[in-house]
Amino acid sequence: MLPDFAFATASRIVFGRGKADTVADEVAAMGRRVLLVHGRGTERSAGIAAGLAAAGCSVGSFSVRGEPDLPMIEDGVALARDVGVEVVLAVGGGAVIDAGKAIAALKPATRPTLDHLEVVGQGLPLDHAPLPFVAVPTTAGTGAEVTRNAVIGVPEHQRKVSLRDMRMLPELAVVDPALTDGCPWGVTLASGLDAVTQVIEPFVSTRANPMTDALCRDAIPRGLRALRRLAGGEDQGARDDMAWVSLSGGLALANSGLGAVHGLAGPLGGLTGAAHGAICGALLPHVLVANHRVAVEAGRDVARMEQVGRWIGEVFEAPESGIDEAADLLAGWSRSVGLRGFEALGIDGDARAAAAVAAAGSSSMKANPVALSEADLLAVIEAAD
Repeated sequence: MLPDFAFATASRIVFGRGKADTVADEVAAMGRRVLLVHGRGTERSAGIAAGLAAAGCSVGSFSVRGEPDLPMIEDGVALARDVGVEVVLAVGGGAVIDAGKAIAALKPATRPTLDHLEVVGQGLPLDHAPLPFVAVPTTAGTGAEVTRNAVIGVPEHQRKVSLRDMRMLPELAVVDPALTDGCPWGVTLASGLDAVTQVIEPFVSTRANPMTDALCRDAIPRGLRALRRLAGGEDQGARDDMAWVSLSGGLALANSGLGAVHGLAGPLGGLTGAAHGAICGALLPHVLVANHRVAVEAGRDVARMEQVGRWIGEVFEAPESGIDEAADLLAGWSRSVGLRGFEALGIDGDARAAAAVAAAGSSSMKANPVALSEADLLAVIEAAD
């Protein structure tokens, strides 16, 4: 029998090359006072900004120069309130989209931001509905364009935590793979491994359901193959595939949860400032091994974990690989094409120990297929050097 499940996502998703050209008209129909949230540069959002101006919109600009933290978000909310923003549009990577999503959510709110944050705050629902929010990703990684949360760093607590509310799902997500063309390899690799992680973890999650399974079964091998192709040079077909895998990951994680990779990545990122995608890529092979070992010891069903191992093996021309062999193949390939380990990322012993403790209380760990002890988690971190 099929299990009961629910599935929630953005009100509308548009996917395809050239679809970014439609964004300005769509946004203008939602409101005339627009806050455009973008990254350090504006080259990928310039055409959309020009389209908004041509459509008669008043456009404010907010630059996201790193992964969002609480002071940055509060600055963005203050700007949105000052100019009376009616709709928020984010054009950029996962950090930009999370920042835009948080600003749209908090602009109408009346309580302090910390009241709504998980772990370090009260985790209260928003007291007012968010502004309309439109997401246009320019990297293939986080899938943030279809999730109901925004990850925010809280420097005072050295943690990355979520602002989460069902109403934070975007009004519109426009996924145009052309916006990812020419993305630097280091960003492509780290964000791509994050995207792959975000289809593996929901597939083995305790909350997996038939809808997320349908997405993940296609996306896991597709994403690995596309990354291998992109390691050899620019490839539009592979860019299209990675944009789809990233979108699939966002859809899956929002409805089936994640696991130990992300449970550890949040604390590690908050403690060290290391890039989220690089952390996930370094952790993934070792979490696969740890989850499988603990599941076998507990007599749990490991069919899904072993299917993941076979998919990895097939992509790396070793189709009979078990989990250990598959993890070695993935880790070795990732290092050979430029992924750095934790020592190179500057993740020291104090941060490792603190992250292993903090991960146990993270929301991502709740859906991990097995319970990992603090010692298990610390061993995974040490293996990611």
